[in-house]
Amino acid sequence: MAKKPVRIGIVAASSPYTQEIATRVERLATALFPENPPELVVHPNSFRTHGHFAGTDSERAAAFLEIANDPDIDALWFARGGYGACRMADAALEGLKSAARDKIYLGYSDAGVLLAGLYKAGYSVAHGPMCQDIVRDGGEAAIERALRWLVERDSAALEPSLADGQPAAAFNMITLSQILGTSLQPDLRDHVLMLEEISEYMYKIDRTMHHITAHPDIRKVAGFRLGRCGDITPNDTDFGMTEEAVVREWCDRSGIRFLGRADIGHDAANRIVPFGPQ
Repeated sequence: MAKKPVRIGIVAASSPYTQEIATRVERLATALFPENPPELVVHPNSFRTHGHFAGTDSERAAAFLEIANDPDIDALWFARGGYGACRMADAALEGLKSAARDKIYLGYSDAGVLLAGLYKAGYSVAHGPMCQDIVRDGGEAAIERALRWLVERDSAALEPSLADGQPAAAFNMITLSQILGTSLQPDLRDHVLMLEEISEYMYKIDRTMHHITAHPDIRKVAGFRLGRCGDITPNDTDFGMTEEAVVREWCDRSGIRFLGRADIGHDAANRIVPFGPQ
C-alpha cells in the first residue's frame, strides 16, 4: 500500500507570492521525492495583491486559518516574509481550532510575528527557510533543507548547536524587538535565543539590541547566539563595530551570556531552529 504523501499548506501572511515561484518549488519537491512527493497546497489568496500585501488583512488571516485549521494538512509553510503579519496576527490566532495543533509551522523574518504568537499558545513552530528563498543564490539548497525537515524531520537540516538539547528560539532582531511587550510575546526564559538581521544600518542593529536586552523577560534567557547580519547598509560615518561586537557589548551590559554564532540568516544557508526543548 502506497504511503500517504505529506500535505504541506503554503500561505503568504505578509507580502505576495507568485505562481512562477510556486511552480519552481513544486518541481523541486517532486524531484527530491520522486517516489512519494509531498503535496504542496498553496492557498490562492497568496497570489493576491493589495498594495504591499498578499490581500487585505482579513483575507490573509482567513487564508492562514483555512490552512491551519484543515485536518488533512500536516504542516503550514510560510510562502515568504516582507511585512504585514502583525496586521493580521491577532485575528489569525483567535480563529485557530483543534486541528491547528496537529501541524508544524515553518518560516522566519516577518513570519516570526506569527511564530511568536503560536509558540506562546503552545503550537509547534520553527524558524527556517520559506518558499521565496528559492530565488536566492543557491536557494534550491534552502528549499531542500526545509522540505527534508518537513517531510522526514531530517536532523541534518537543524542548526548544529541544537545538539546540546537546550530549549531554543530564533528571530529576526527587529521582528523580535517589535513584538516585545505585545500580546504576541512568548515566554523565552531559559531558551537559547538566536538572532539574525538583514539590510539594516549598524546603528539600527545597535539600537535594536539595546531594546531587546533592556527587556526584563529577555534577561531570563539562557543566552544569545548570533546568526548572520547580511547586506549591512553603509553609513556615512563608519559605525566602528561589527555585529558581533555590538551583540557582545549589549550582552555584557545586560548580564546575558553570549554563546557564540548560529548558522541562521536571510540566505540560502539558513538552518532550521525548532522552538522549545530539543
